[in-house]
Amino acid sequence: MINSQVIGIDVGGTAIKLGRFLPDGTCLQSLTVVTPQPSTPEAVLVVILDAIAQVDPYNQAVAIGVGTPGPADSTGRIAQIAINLPGWHNVPLADWLEAKTGKPTVIANDANCAGLGEAWLGSGRHFQNFILLTLGTGVGGAIILDGKLFVGHQGAAGELGLINFQPDGPMCKSGNQGSLEQYTSVTTIRRRTGKEPAELGALAEAGNTDALLFWQEYGKDLGTGLASLIYVLTPQAIIIGGGISASFEFFFPAVKAEIEKRVMLTSRLGLQILPAELGNSAGMLGAAKLAWENYVRY
Repeated sequence: MINSQVIGIDVGGTAIKLGRFLPDGTCLQSLTVVTPQPSTPEAVLVVILDAIAQVDPYNQAVAIGVGTPGPADSTGRIAQIAINLPGWHNVPLADWLEAKTGKPTVIANDANCAGLGEAWLGSGRHFQNFILLTLGTGVGGAIILDGKLFVGHQGAAGELGLINFQPDGPMCKSGNQGSLEQYTSVTTIRRRTGKEPAELGALAEAGNTDALLFWQEYGKDLGTGLASLIYVLTPQAIIIGGGISASFEFFFPAVKAEIEKRVMLTSRLGLQILPAELGNSAGMLGAAKLAWENYVRY
């Protein structure tokens, strides 16, 4: 068992990342492929199967874990919905992959997989209770309580980017209006500034006043949204991941100040706010952890 290998897969709207891992998290081989357009479930399945054959040419993996951009059901079998991928409604992805590969397969929300990855080998490894927020094209989240991933009674808990932020704000694909995602995502930054987050980060690094002011306002919005989550969950830590976290140093002071202003000390005592450590590999690493745990139970 100690030398068993599993495959972890992170399905995104633009890229699919996968790797073959040992139980200690060592990545033996990894691959990133372009997500097919349109990203229908059937088209994505074909690409995943081809990628698995490349990353595991000698068929050594014993199980598969997959992170998908939306909630999975509580059994880890069905991708219930992916609001940024067409045609993803109650897709039995685990059954499809098991039928094609013969390997036990489990699926989970991609942000939940990132949370598991960070809990295992990243910024979350020192905490039993933390939340992860992934700031990317959308805004996802994961909740780790008492060292375990919390998914709620139907498997869809932890959609932290979809909480209410401004009741009359922009419409969200989720059906909510003015969700936190509509104020803190890459899409929002493009809409508000006409620039990419990396560009704004480089400008801030160079001391550009407008860029520094933008990140200050961004941090204020993010801190306001996090205040609600802190009151509900009182975590030991908040871990910030996703592409926007590359500019963590520029928005962190405003996040911290806003939380200190809005949250009573009793609810934030000892709270740490940290950038994620695993970068783009967190999702597939967490999916591998999920695969390993599922295989042991199988």
